Amino acid sequence: MNFNNEYKKIKSLISNELLQIEKKLTDSINVQPPLNNALKEFLTLPSKRIRSVIPILFEKSQNIELSDSQLEFLAIIELIHNASLIHDDIIDECQTRRGHKTIGADFDNKLAVISGDYILSVCIQKLTEIGNLKLIDEISKTINSMCIGEINQNFNLFKLGTIEDYIEKTKNKTAHLFKTALFGTSLLGEKQNLHLAQELGLNIGIAFQIRDDILNFTSSQTDKPINNDLTQGIYNAPVILGNKDDNYQSGIEKTKILLNNYTNKAKKLVLNLEQNAYQNAILKFLELLEDV
Repeated sequence: MNFNNEYKKIKSLISNELLQIEKKLTDSINVQPPLNNALKEFLTLPSKRIRSVIPILFEKSQNIELSDSQLEFLAIIELIHNASLIHDDIIDECQTRRGHKTIGADFDNKLAVISGDYILSVCIQKLTEIGNLKLIDEISKTINSMCIGEINQNFNLFKLGTIEDYIEKTKNKTAHLFKTALFGTSLLGEKQNLHLAQELGLNIGIAFQIRDDILNFTSSQTDKPINNDLTQGIYNAPVILGNKDDNYQSGIEKTKILLNNYTNKAKKLVLNLEQNAYQNAILKFLELLEDV
């Protein structure tokens, strides 16, 4: 099963909503050239937009047409994610992202740090325009979790933690943003299915990161070199479950089981939604995550 081809079919169901989000990503970017064009190009490079796709499918599976405020909120989620990528590229010393030079490589790390911060300031501006205090609180907690996850990871380099530590780090660095994307979109929607939205977002976010950590060992089709996490001392599930950093093959197989545990939890939650093309698309996406 080819992930990219199948995922394109899923995105085609909601191409209009994704196009509107794409426009919203750059409508508030206004800094001095040539950085202005570089940031707009970076934000609109071909991307999976998974943090938008799942909430849109979730809402449309309930026969809800997304409002402008919901689409604006998902643009905020994408901007937060992209700001974190700019900062991650500095930390990881990456020269390319999505087949293009990173902001740090194109300019310098000092300007890249400020650029990531600037994008976060745009998010704050957009959030205040939506004017929902619950969303502001949720976003602030999520960004806090992302930072804590990165800080804790830095202090635990070359340390073999527990699988519970790994899951907690995964929630902080990745899954909470997925959870917030679904929660916030549902909060602004006609049917506030908040608990289901949060649980689904959390489980999909964990599963997505576990899959990414497996691919770090098995795939060269990424911006990062293969085994990049291992060489940097970031011991993720394949290493933890393999018990030592030079015996990760058995850990990979065990990590696939862990991945399936979370996709199965997500599938059970999705079955609470009405059966239609959008619900089926979420289930299909979960199957794609498992095919690693």
